[in-house]
Amino acid sequence: MSKMPPNSLVVHYHEIALKGDNRPLFVRQLIENIQQATLRLGVQKIVAPRGRIILFLEEGANWTEIVGRLKSVFGIANYSPAWRRSTGYEAIEETIAALIPEKAFASFRMSARRGDKSYPIRSQELNERLGRFVEEKSGARVDLENPERTFHVEILPREALIYTEKHRGPGGLPVGVSGPVAALISGGIDSPVASYQMMKRGCTVSFIHFHSYPFVTKASWEKAEELVEHLTAYQFHSRLYAVPFGEVQRQIVTSAPPALRVVLYRRFMVRIAQELARREGAKALLTGESVGQVASQTLENLAVIEEVAALPILRPLIGFNKDEIITVAQEIGTYPISIQPDQDCCRLFIPPHPAVRARLEAIHQAEAKLDIDGLVKMGVEGVVMREFRFGEG
Repeated sequence: MSKMPPNSLVVHYHEIALKGDNRPLFVRQLIENIQQATLRLGVQKIVAPRGRIILFLEEGANWTEIVGRLKSVFGIANYSPAWRRSTGYEAIEETIAALIPEKAFASFRMSARRGDKSYPIRSQELNERLGRFVEEKSGARVDLENPERTFHVEILPREALIYTEKHRGPGGLPVGVSGPVAALISGGIDSPVASYQMMKRGCTVSFIHFHSYPFVTKASWEKAEELVEHLTAYQFHSRLYAVPFGEVQRQIVTSAPPALRVVLYRRFMVRIAQELARREGAKALLTGESVGQVASQTLENLAVIEEVAALPILRPLIGFNKDEIITVAQEIGTYPISIQPDQDCCRLFIPPHPAVRARLEAIHQAEAKLDIDGLVKMGVEGVVMREFRFGEG
């Protein structure tokens, strides 16, 4: 590879391009997110000619780290370190010559596109001329199907972009275009993955963690903080609400049949979470539940739990199996955090045989013995909130 450092990065998007009249809104949000992701790394300015976004880099910019940051920006289909030059044919040839490595490649493909239709050389002719130039300089053969190297040239109205690498982006929609949701996040594997999936669909996620401290250690709370800090790289700013839940569980244990405890816990979590969600202006709750994974996640129990919800409950993992969830957790980096041992509140006061098909009538009878409003108020008033901002550690 040439020692000539790139002076720009070209970003392409895919799903955003399908948004019709709303596309400018999505592009503006994507640019704002790219700006936050690359802050203080030497990005001089960002422009958005049709169908692409171009980052202008200052001399000495940390372009390797910039490339790494773009891996976490949803909405990007692919991105490339690029050389921005004048549209003169000689300048394009000169740049391509500098990109031919000393150790020649055996095959290549030329991909030149004339985005500016007033450019005097048509795309087909440009491909042919530049292809012959690379053949002469490198001795490599043309291979349109499986080339070792592809040379990309994009002709814009005032400049040309030349690049040879395409890095795959995360895809999806830019965080911030789909509205806020509130995630019930444990210290486990599933809920961080569910949160990631909704960020990828453009949602801004706030987090609610239920802990049983001081009945148990703070381990799950600390894990939740570590998980939220990690996930904040995808949305730049997060809030975590830590809810004391041990006393709520204790009162349920003293008055409710053991088999119903798990479902009752979950119903109270939903009640408390939606009160906190309203503070955030959240339009829905979010959980990491998937059908049949544990006793509380049978279809019957999910329906009984959802009966108390005033907000929609989103379950992006509902059809995932555990191996599929673990694969995503490993890819996004939450898995090593999630498998650290803790004392999750859901494991406190768990009966040996929880109901897998709780009847709504029996649940209502059990809750009639509880001060529902008082327990919800206790949970909400005991909340500790912490904010996280990307780059602050």
